[in-house]
Amino acid sequence: MADPNTVLAIAALASFATPFTLSAVNVALPAMGRELGLSALGLGWVSLSFLLSSAALLVPMGRAADIYGRKRIFTAGFVIFTAASLYCGLAGGQGELLAARAVQGLGSSMIFGTAVAILTSVFPPEKRGRALGYVSASVYTGLTLGPLLGGLLTQHLSWRAIFFVNVPLGLAVLFLVRTSLAGEEWKGEADARFDYAGALLYACALSALMCGLSMIHEKAGGLLAASGAALLLLFLRREARVPHPILNARLLLSNQVFAYSNLAAFLSYSATFASGFLLSLYLQYAKGLDARQAGLLLICQPVLMVAFSPWAGRLSDRRDPGLIASAGMGLTAAGILFFALPEHGLPVWRIIAGLCTLGFGLALFSSPNTNAVMGSVEKRQYSLASSTLATMRITGQLFSMAVVMMLFSLSLGKARLGPGSQQGLAVAFGRGVWIFSGLAALGIAASLKRQRPAGKTVPAGN
Repeated sequence: MADPNTVLAIAALASFATPFTLSAVNVALPAMGRELGLSALGLGWVSLSFLLSSAALLVPMGRAADIYGRKRIFTAGFVIFTAASLYCGLAGGQGELLAARAVQGLGSSMIFGTAVAILTSVFPPEKRGRALGYVSASVYTGLTLGPLLGGLLTQHLSWRAIFFVNVPLGLAVLFLVRTSLAGEEWKGEADARFDYAGALLYACALSALMCGLSMIHEKAGGLLAASGAALLLLFLRREARVPHPILNARLLLSNQVFAYSNLAAFLSYSATFASGFLLSLYLQYAKGLDARQAGLLLICQPVLMVAFSPWAGRLSDRRDPGLIASAGMGLTAAGILFFALPEHGLPVWRIIAGLCTLGFGLALFSSPNTNAVMGSVEKRQYSLASSTLATMRITGQLFSMAVVMMLFSLSLGKARLGPGSQQGLAVAFGRGVWIFSGLAALGIAASLKRQRPAGKTVPAGN
């Protein structure tokens, strides 16, 4: 039997890689834009291509892990993620970079859909919150080191070095899996069949919906978003009828804790992800900071996440995780409002205060919310629950970036970011603050809506 602490170490390393890359890339965007000649919309697609690929494939990959083996899918995902990271660093133009980022997203979907499921499989319920707290801390460590190391690497080497860092990290994870988990495997429903048609329909529906939302201001964008929404309804109708669904739609309808915890996760990441993206650009273009200085300032938020996530995870083992997560969402909404009215200038103290409030709020929200999701399902559904929650995270981040793309289109058009675009960038940022604070307020309502029925703890099988 696998050592739980070894599995925790592997899950923590895996959970570090993608957040590190995402946050480091945000700091390096201006350097990428200068070297590759990217417009503001092109810079948005550097993040959007990765998120779109991840979101479209997360649920199918989680289902595949339940059927074919969680370790098998996890290992293949890390091979793909590592190879794609190498190609990102070698990309010679916009097309190559975006294609490599999409493949990187494919690898990430295989990792996201399995890492937490494997961890949950080896830790008993009474210790799960603590383990998930350390995984959340690892995520936030990646977010912490991303702006700092990303700024230093970009300043002294190149933005390409950010992607090259993932190569030795990926090899280290693969070595640990091969040497420490040899002979181990975890499956949920090995006798089930994989619904390939449902997986394709889901990927097409989510891709059309999110691409359409990213250009909703255009007629084609509206039509694409409507088509995606229609395909998504068709997918849910199909999944309610097939014997071996990719996504158990009945679980969302019958399990209130599962449904509202996932909705809260979607709204949380919708509200917060693009704030870091916009703030990084604002600091460098409007405030005149270099990549290293911007990275040092942005580190405030994830430092608080790293410091308090394990504590929040342990607290959720003893108290209702839903109430803890709801308090975190309230702080998140307050933190976003610190960035209001950037058109009139944001003093450094307000930026630091907002980032610290956001960091503490997200620490209170993330691991307790994950604990609530994983504690609301049976063992055979761990990969499904893990991948569904990861899908909410990625689609939330994707929706957040889609809002930014829309705001950029309205305020900047196809112009490249530079000294002449400061006002347009500040206007887009200001509008985004009000949209994101509204999403956070909805997240508070969703988080409070889930109420575990009296006397119910963890489903049988956990």
